[in-house]
Amino acid sequence: MTAVAPPIPGTLPVRTAAVAAVAARHAGAVDAAGAFPAAAMAAAREQQLLSAAVPRALGGDGASLVELVAMGQQLGAACASTAMVLAMHHIQVALLARHGMGVPALEAHLERVVTEQRLIASVTSEVGVGGDTRSSVCALEAAGDRFAVVKDATTISYGAQADDLLLTARRAPDAASGDQVLVLLAGGDYTLEPRGGWDMLGMRGTCSPPFLVRGGGPLAHRFPCAYAEASMETMVPVSHLVWAGLWTGIAADAVGRAAAFVRAAARRAPGTVPPTAVRLAEARAQLDALRQLVHGVAAEVDALGDDRAPLRTVAWALRLNNLKITASEAVPRLVHQALQVIGIAGYRNDSPYAVGRHYRDALSASLMVGNERILARNASLLLVHKDD
Repeated sequence: MTAVAPPIPGTLPVRTAAVAAVAARHAGAVDAAGAFPAAAMAAAREQQLLSAAVPRALGGDGASLVELVAMGQQLGAACASTAMVLAMHHIQVALLARHGMGVPALEAHLERVVTEQRLIASVTSEVGVGGDTRSSVCALEAAGDRFAVVKDATTISYGAQADDLLLTARRAPDAASGDQVLVLLAGGDYTLEPRGGWDMLGMRGTCSPPFLVRGGGPLAHRFPCAYAEASMETMVPVSHLVWAGLWTGIAADAVGRAAAFVRAAARRAPGTVPPTAVRLAEARAQLDALRQLVHGVAAEVDALGDDRAPLRTVAWALRLNNLKITASEAVPRLVHQALQVIGIAGYRNDSPYAVGRHYRDALSASLMVGNERILARNASLLLVHKDD
């Protein structure tokens, strides 16, 4: 094992707050230019946030899902693009930590995440599968103790800025589309050929264009379990929870701006309650309910510990899917409520109460693993699920 970096002073929330302060200062420029949040990510490396989800035994923080959700809320309130980049990275680290432990090459790479603060991106989307990440067209081509793979990915978030990739592919050229494995493509072992640009309504700083990936590596970088298992036990629960955390952060900042607007109005007319205060109170109640929902589910998944079998059940699949749908639909609604409280000042981009960026970023939530696809999946699950 390689030497691990000594932990830096400060708890995870304190270190996250330092990064959030940098992210907030640059959020407007990142959004306007559709640029990668380089300053915020440099601060994240300095504060060693990229190893937050790495197990303590390997030098990381060993952060729980509750802690990662809280991190997402802090960063989402500052810059949704920064929060999404880190959330996606944490998902990849969680996959390595949960399904790569005991595999020397994968454990060694987790240690590199700690010492080098390496950024890992995900390559699960692909041309030809209609958005179904549980199917692959590409396949691993094994030769001796190495593999090669070529994947036409429809999107790779921060692909050009990542140090490494985790990629899904069919186990072999003769394998079925759903017989997938997960492989690590370390920096230097792959090339990216851009297949398009990235000029989106929101989440502009995630820089997620399509790429043709050509890569390979040692077979020791192939995960020992099927991707279906890793998806159910780790990919789905961690994704839905850390995404919900950062989405809640977006809503919290919008509602916070609405609260500041109402307080300013109250100061201008002492002794009166602004008429929009009632709308604000309603939005705050809904925000608190969303926070409690996300925190509660995260705490329950954490409580499972090493017993991941429940996450393979229909009941948990439905619960996690419903969490994603609920959170992704609640956040843009909350931002809209904040806009109604603030009025034209929230609609102006040059106002301290502006929520335009929040609105555009929040609209992406229902499209990430589309809600229509999830609802169709839920419908099929409900046909075989019997409530306790």
